[in-house]
Amino acid sequence: MSLSAALLPEFDQEVSSLRKCLERLPEGKLNWKPHAKSMSLGALATHLANLLTWVNRTLEVSEFDLAPDGEPMKAVELHTRAELLAALDANAAKARKALAGASDECLNGPWTLMAAGKKFFTLPRTTCLRSFVLSHLVHHRGQLSVYLRMLDVPLLAIYGPSADDAGMLG
Repeated sequence: MSLSAALLPEFDQEVSSLRKCLERLPEGKLNWKPHAKSMSLGALATHLANLLTWVNRTLEVSEFDLAPDGEPMKAVELHTRAELLAALDANAAKARKALAGASDECLNGPWTLMAAGKKFFTLPRTTCLRSFVLSHLVHHRGQLSVYLRMLDVPLLAIYGPSADDAGMLG
């Protein structure tokens, strides 16, 4: 089995769960923050909707600088559930196509992350996709679940049942 074939089921599972979470975003609450130091609900959801663009960045170039001019990149925040879901769907489709077409040679190749010319790490692309993209997505989806709980939005079952959704038990 190729590396991309091995990664695609995990990719599909995590994207499907993310989409279900974003579908539950309460309209009119995207500016809400659980704490002054926290991202807003909308900023967190925007980050999640755009996180999959890193699949293409990881596969198309061998190194990437987050702040080539010394200023960090910033995503344009999306403002409605519909915009967030459309961005997620478009980014997921592009990422899935790129991943499905990636050779084992490409996936085993090195990838470097930098900021303002300073190297953070160089790892095999497969490792970057699993940790820097998929695990990163899972981490922030968990954060989003906490935000939703605090807003009294019922949580869905992701890896097992939730208190609100028996999922696979019902």
